[in-house]
Amino acid sequence: MNPQEPPENWSVEVTIRHLQRKDLPALEWDGQYSHFRRVYAEAFERALCGLSVLWVAELDSHGIIAQVFIQLNCRRPELADGDIRAYLYSFRVKPAFQCAGLGTRMLSVVEADLIFRGFKFVTLNVAKDNPRARSLYERLGYRVIDQEPGVWTYIDHTGQRRTMIEPAWRMEKLLAKTSFPA
Repeated sequence: MNPQEPPENWSVEVTIRHLQRKDLPALEWDGQYSHFRRVYAEAFERALCGLSVLWVAELDSHGIIAQVFIQLNCRRPELADGDIRAYLYSFRVKPAFQCAGLGTRMLSVVEADLIFRGFKFVTLNVAKDNPRARSLYERLGYRVIDQEPGVWTYIDHTGQRRTMIEPAWRMEKLLAKTSFPA
């Protein structure tokens, strides 16, 4: 078996859980996302302070195969206000595990957790050049409510400031008392 290919019936073996400090290197996906090393570490520190919730999907034979971060409060209350609105970001599934229901399952877990915490809405930004992701979100009840210029900066793993320009659609979902099945 190719170590990158999923084993047969892999989806029943996936565990969705909170990110632990020891998981941080795995978020770099074998160097593909090394430039976000500091971003991930800062997100983890916010989670320790109760400002974020970080989720991963793990498969024993492959390690971390997906991630999704939730910001509970931020400087932009239209995204996350710490009360009724939370912001979903950094959602990715490794390519070999896409289109098999894992993303839907992860969003189900995240949304159920937000409902438990008393949140009423979840927002996200989806890149305008990612119609597959937008389609997934729309299928799950998210709707476009605005546009975002998508300009943001971060310090990469070498200490260099990077500016990203990712025009996006802001999407929102009203969380129901019952979530879709996991």
